[in-house]
Amino acid sequence: MTKKLYIKTYGCQMNVYDTERMVDVMAHEGYTTTDKPDDADLIVLNTCHIREKAAEKVYSDIGRLRVMKQKQAKKGSKETILAVGGCVAQAEGAEIQRRMPVVDMVFGPQTYHRLPDMARRAHELKKQGEHPRIVDTDLSVSEKFAALSQKTVTPKKTAFLTIQEGCDKFCTYCVVPYTRGGEFSRSFEDVMKDAGKLNDAGVLEVTLLGQNVNAYHGMSAGGKEWSLARLIRHLADVTDFKRIRYTTSHPGDMTDELIAIHGEIEQCMPYLHLPVQSGSDKIVKAMNRHHTIASYLKTIEDIRKVRPDIALSGDFIVGFPGESDADFEETMKLVREVNYAQAYSFMYSERPGTPAAAWEDQVESHVKSERLAELQEELNRQQRAFNELSVGKVMPVLLERTGKQAGQLVGRSPYMQAVHVDFGNGETAAQNFGKLVDMKIISAGPRSLKGEFTT
Repeated sequence: MTKKLYIKTYGCQMNVYDTERMVDVMAHEGYTTTDKPDDADLIVLNTCHIREKAAEKVYSDIGRLRVMKQKQAKKGSKETILAVGGCVAQAEGAEIQRRMPVVDMVFGPQTYHRLPDMARRAHELKKQGEHPRIVDTDLSVSEKFAALSQKTVTPKKTAFLTIQEGCDKFCTYCVVPYTRGGEFSRSFEDVMKDAGKLNDAGVLEVTLLGQNVNAYHGMSAGGKEWSLARLIRHLADVTDFKRIRYTTSHPGDMTDELIAIHGEIEQCMPYLHLPVQSGSDKIVKAMNRHHTIASYLKTIEDIRKVRPDIALSGDFIVGFPGESDADFEETMKLVREVNYAQAYSFMYSERPGTPAAAWEDQVESHVKSERLAELQEELNRQQRAFNELSVGKVMPVLLERTGKQAGQLVGRSPYMQAVHVDFGNGETAAQNFGKLVDMKIISAGPRSLKGEFTT
């Protein structure tokens, strides 16, 4: 009998990749996906622990699902298994079970290859009238990848491929080393095996993923070390991928070799996400970021020399402990100097177990809010300006999903901009779905572009 799986994904692209792999492994157990939690036999919340609001959102969602399960129990219908996975589960497994006893399973991001076994045990315990209390938060990364090597491939033209996981940087605000573990690079052969399957499935754009992806140093069976730059060169040579991206990068690991490929490899897209977090050397040092503002700007200068049209994206945290008005002004100065095509910005939030959470010089909430509003106003202005510069240009757009309107498709430009295209009828749209098509950009909005066929 077919069972149904509902997964809600929070946070980063790594979690999106993890969700796809969970769908894969559960498909082999007879599960099909559903977008309705009350229809599901198994609900998985694949969580993110980077910011406080993300974690609290999980608890709110569990509360709503508890009401659903209570209604199921009253009706005497099937009772859905509720599982919390990912980084919140890794960091707060005991707290989840204490606050939310309705949760049946808790598992970390390195254990979802054991999800079929956990689900079978939970269902068996339910049949016996017992309440499952299953917890698995082991951090064995290599075992996970060995068990999950791209078993199935969904028929999409874009795909994520995890090549590295975990982090050894220990930024003072970040929980990743504690929830994902230390840096682990997959072997060259394992990466290429999965890349080959994606290539055979007709994927045109692949994004190489890692918490610190440019620190990748996978070994080959012959004992040779592969850098990210060398891996991208090889993928460009032996696959049919038209586009290769990578994220997320650390400024301290942008080697000369990696910078050079942006000017040499056609498939390497002219878009780079390079988080800096603050424009103040004092704050960057307190964050334990292992780079300076001068070194960050030098890296950007070097990249722009080899790829003048590159678009830059970044991450910023405002209100980090000890951040003064002068420190914040340094951030604004950096933002204006770099001129980002897109960026993500957040107020600092205390994450339990990180060094910065215990510091006494926390910035008041209203100050953080004011600084964030000022920063986001400038970042939004820059993104609008970048989009407006695209009007009149012809660029290749990979049409990867249907739009909200009939006969409309949405794709991505080389610079990660969403591009909406109206084809006028569903048949023409269907003929172009999944294709890389040259489009003339005819208008720009703050978050997306509108394109039309070139003639």
